[in-house]
Amino acid sequence: MTSPAAESAPENRASAPALSAPAIPARHRISGAVWAALAIVYVVWGSTYLGIRIVVETMPPFVSAAIRFVVAGLLLGALVAWRRGPSALKVTKKQLASAAVVGLLLLLGGNGLVVLAETSIPSGLAALLIAVVPAWVVVLRRVSGERPGAGAYAGVVLGLAGLAVLTLPGLSGDVRIAGVLTVIVATVMWSVGSFSSSRIPMPSDPFAASAYEMVAGGIGCALVALGRGEFHGFAPGDVSTRSWVALAYLVVFGSLLAFTAYAWLLHNAPLSLVATYAYVNPVVAVLLGALVLDERLTWPIAVGGTVVVAGVCLIVSTERRR
Repeated sequence: MTSPAAESAPENRASAPALSAPAIPARHRISGAVWAALAIVYVVWGSTYLGIRIVVETMPPFVSAAIRFVVAGLLLGALVAWRRGPSALKVTKKQLASAAVVGLLLLLGGNGLVVLAETSIPSGLAALLIAVVPAWVVVLRRVSGERPGAGAYAGVVLGLAGLAVLTLPGLSGDVRIAGVLTVIVATVMWSVGSFSSSRIPMPSDPFAASAYEMVAGGIGCALVALGRGEFHGFAPGDVSTRSWVALAYLVVFGSLLAFTAYAWLLHNAPLSLVATYAYVNPVVAVLLGALVLDERLTWPIAVGGTVVVAGVCLIVSTERRR
């Protein structure tokens, strides 16, 4: 999830205008730039699960998450100050507190737990489990009094059914059930963070908000790493070159490039089109896990993943018509 913070990325020309004033959406025409940005979101966000799996081969999970988000947050903050001036980073105490809470929910609770889980489960399985996030959001909307619609409820049922099938590898001993449950908890926390971000006083500049969220989430991950004893005996020299390269990829592409493209898309493409990442990313992650790490595609993962993606597709298509 990288969001994995969280996030997604810019296309060929998005990197320049992305931190400028929001562009006027082209509602009736999908430009080549939009498709290029969407392709980056599909591939980069889908590949972050593979990157995380490689990082935790030789680096403690919460240490890696702390480095990733603190560095990415500081870089994004510096970029915002450079492009828009230091005043763009000014926020009230309430806005800062809100951004910190959202950052902890998304990046410590959501992404940090996924990093921990990937020490014991395949990256493709983690991505498929995370695909159920839109279903949790529908549940939260219903609890808050909204009425998402019959199609969305059907999508939730499908998503949860797929989630049940995806737990079978853990129940059968093929993977650790603790890792599966950890990702499920992460999806709930990510959903709560996403749902809350539109209902509390956040910084007006979305890029500044994301910078504060990443730094807060990174600091939270560092504190958890400290409590877990991950810094004890940790030596950067013991981390493989392969893990360092993967971590750099997550910082630059997963948390900066991908986020910028996603934010740009929100201003330049129909939301229904942007939302398709939710069922494309898991497919990308499963394919990359199988090709690069030789992760097995078992029948519970194939069937459960298909059901989850179908549920998410139904939810997105229902929201598209509303």
